[in-house]
Amino acid sequence: MTNPVFAALAQAASQNEPVTLGIISGVKGSSPQKVGAKALFYADGRIRGTMGGGCLEAEIQQRAIQALRTGKPETFDLLLDHDFGWDDGLICGGKVFGLILPNAQSAGAAFWEKLAARKSPIAWGLMQDFSLRLASFADSENESWQYFETVTPPCPFWIAGAGHIAQAVAPLAAQLDFKVTVFDDRPALLNRDYFGDEIELRTDSWDNLLNQHIDASGTEGASGAFALVVTRGHRHDALVLKHWVQEPFLFIGMIGSARKARTIFEHFLEEKLATPEQLERVACPVGIKIRSESVPEIAVSIMAQFIEKRAELVYRRHVAGPAKQELVSAASGSH
Repeated sequence: MTNPVFAALAQAASQNEPVTLGIISGVKGSSPQKVGAKALFYADGRIRGTMGGGCLEAEIQQRAIQALRTGKPETFDLLLDHDFGWDDGLICGGKVFGLILPNAQSAGAAFWEKLAARKSPIAWGLMQDFSLRLASFADSENESWQYFETVTPPCPFWIAGAGHIAQAVAPLAAQLDFKVTVFDDRPALLNRDYFGDEIELRTDSWDNLLNQHIDASGTEGASGAFALVVTRGHRHDALVLKHWVQEPFLFIGMIGSARKARTIFEHFLEEKLATPEQLERVACPVGIKIRSESVPEIAVSIMAQFIEKRAELVYRRHVAGPAKQELVSAASGSH
């Protein structure tokens, strides 16, 4: 799954089309976007990505198009108060810092293609002179950076079961930047009529499927892996969980009731099939409480919990940048 802004930059570079890259490099208080949000601004008014929409994005777009004319990069520092955004409803009260880089395509297609592919964790950033560089992770503390970022592959998301819940969850998870793999022993359910092209499908007997392991040392494990257990019954759920709780998943969700969880967890502990620490990574029932009833509503509640866990467990590790660590906690504020 490629990053759309980086992919658009690679395309612009290959076509030698002038574009301006906008980046939010810091946030204090509440804002409509977080640190690292990006948008690409074209001379004809098109925008790829978002800096938060509304008057904030309109202001940045105006500066970006002007920078495209002058060729001069700049920084911005905008206070989202009543005076700035009352008419458009943008009165978050926070402060947004950022960078505007005209002719970002000049870094070359190869530079942006490497970031767009996200095949492995890669660091990059803007120097004080606004030049673009690939970097090593050790370079993050270098004061010569104006902006530093680690781009990581999408988090692997394994789903056991290909029924109605999985069919609703998998496409949604793929849209939310997870790399989705669905497992089931029923080949009839594992087809593209139910799952999108981006989703990997694996079918075999459960004995063979459960002998497959998540990669914790290579590309996948670098981002952190997640799992969801939604098979066709409690017995299969318990069978999958017995194996997957031994894998290095950061978080595992399992469909069912609190009573089901108690029964399975007590059995696992009595039979020494899992440790208390391993079971702490398992949420059953999975999903946040939104009084969901329909399958799409259940899928939304499940993915809301996974998004929350991903933010808590993974992305906090990868937000980097000189003198920006104090801004990270504010970046998740809502307006």
